[in-house]
Amino acid sequence: MGELPIAFFLKIGRKMEILGLEIHAWFTIVTVVVMFGLLLKTKLPVEIVFLGGMGALIISGSLPMKEAVSGFSSETVVVIALMFIVVAGLFHTGVLQWVVKNLLGKPKGYARAITKLMLPVAFLSSLLNNTTVVMLFINVVKMWAKKLGITPSKMLIPLSYAAGLGGVCTIIGSPTNLVIASFYKEKTGEAVSFFEPLVPGLFCVAVLIVSVIAMRRLLPDRKSPDDSFESISDYTVELLVPTESKIVGSSVKECGLDNVNGGHLIEIVRFDKEIISPVGDEEFIFGGDRLIFSGDVASIIELRKSHELVSATEHVYKLDDVDRKRKISTAYVTFTSSLIGKTIVETDYENKYNMVLVAVARSGERIETSPHEVVLRAGDTLMLEGRNINKQGLSHDLHFFDSESVANYSSKTVLSTLIMLAMILLAAFDIIPLLQACFLAAFAMLLTRCCNIEQAERNINWKALMVFAGSICFGKAIEHTGLSEMLATWLLDVCGPNPILVLTVICLVTTFATEFISNTATSAMFFPIAYDAATSLGCNPLMFCMGLMIAAASSFATPIGSPTHMLVYAPGGYRFIDFVKIGLPMNFIILAANIFIVVLLYQ
Repeated sequence: MGELPIAFFLKIGRKMEILGLEIHAWFTIVTVVVMFGLLLKTKLPVEIVFLGGMGALIISGSLPMKEAVSGFSSETVVVIALMFIVVAGLFHTGVLQWVVKNLLGKPKGYARAITKLMLPVAFLSSLLNNTTVVMLFINVVKMWAKKLGITPSKMLIPLSYAAGLGGVCTIIGSPTNLVIASFYKEKTGEAVSFFEPLVPGLFCVAVLIVSVIAMRRLLPDRKSPDDSFESISDYTVELLVPTESKIVGSSVKECGLDNVNGGHLIEIVRFDKEIISPVGDEEFIFGGDRLIFSGDVASIIELRKSHELVSATEHVYKLDDVDRKRKISTAYVTFTSSLIGKTIVETDYENKYNMVLVAVARSGERIETSPHEVVLRAGDTLMLEGRNINKQGLSHDLHFFDSESVANYSSKTVLSTLIMLAMILLAAFDIIPLLQACFLAAFAMLLTRCCNIEQAERNINWKALMVFAGSICFGKAIEHTGLSEMLATWLLDVCGPNPILVLTVICLVTTFATEFISNTATSAMFFPIAYDAATSLGCNPLMFCMGLMIAAASSFATPIGSPTHMLVYAPGGYRFIDFVKIGLPMNFIILAANIFIVVLLYQ
């Protein structure tokens, strides 16, 4: 009985047509539009949106069950999962940290600094996950920029751009490349070689670097939020409770310290160095206690008179002196965070995760009011203090910049490098297929203990794999329902039999679609259209595939267009408009470079 509704919809869909399309094609269009709307207007996790869309296509009969779930067993998804393990081995043996530390040097002038930064970042991103590359570089680039006398905001957007476009240069450099290559192999029976995108990718990266240097005035000169967090003593006030103070023996609530004007009591340090944090309303005050406040300094100082407190003779808020397990951590509010529009008090985060919000910075400036009164926004930088903060559990709402993983260089550093190089050579020279090469590399990383099972599992981004599998599903739906053929025919009617014009339109739409939704999803949805258009025009389909790969990686104009943009958004102190100013012209520059090089090489 469970199959009857699907069979019914299938029969109806085959008989009914509206404007030349079956009902299932229209259902697919509606599903895609609804998904885009949910991704843009809600905070629903992207993997949930994709899973719901897949369910809708299956239940309606718009896509057969076998094809719908084929994405989860796709070679592309397996390769991406294996690459996560390989990268874990490189990270935990210190290879990536060593590369970052030794690449930048001391160039003279902005042009040389940008080139020195973007070239190695693009190279690393062609072999590794670009998000990992940017995470490793962020703090190093900030310190490096200050040494060179350059504002970090002038360097972090170029860092993100290089990581995004650099991934185009090899098949494994970007999930979009793998998705497009898998569709191409399915259509033609021919595999796209490992370095097939290298020449067009390098050309576009070179154009990108020259364009960034030429348009440097469009890059903002913003103050980094971290500049507001240089010294703990700059944004905390310590007051000592005298033995004979009137508040001794009272609870925090009874003596009015639970609601301090312009500040918040974040910790009590007892005479025996015991730390009370977070501070509950029923916590008692004893003589000799040191009360640690954060917020507006001038307002907090007034407590000396009203509560009979005195200034601490020595600043003891040094975490190592009091409790070595308590640490300061810096994080920013992600664009999909449930914290947006709320204060930290409304979420009960502090009690739940055993931490205290010490300060908040926005657009490079620390907010001077009590951090507990700040209504949080996307991109806000938070200074948190606590013991063993569950950063993994908070990853959906907050992205932490500080890493507790310290690389220990050893013989395994060289070993993991050799494993990675062997994988690349085996796949590049077609000695064995890419999937087998990745399997061997991942297995070797685990066998040689370059990373252990727990580290490998922690490094695999299961949510990303869900999105990749869902993207393949929607690509198949667009092809299966006849949408790709219809849209390709429409493009030919509008543009005429001009392959360059058709390719330009496809790449233009793809580029701007990736500014708002997953580039993997965009490439999967546009591939069937591009392929059908190429075959209808009698062109080399590889020309359209390469163009689509570059277009899908060319999201420059919005901070939500790429995970790497969101990583640099807060530490650069950026605003949304900063990406638009330089990103829009960059979109058209790389589009022109893309069309020029792929037509030159593949027409």
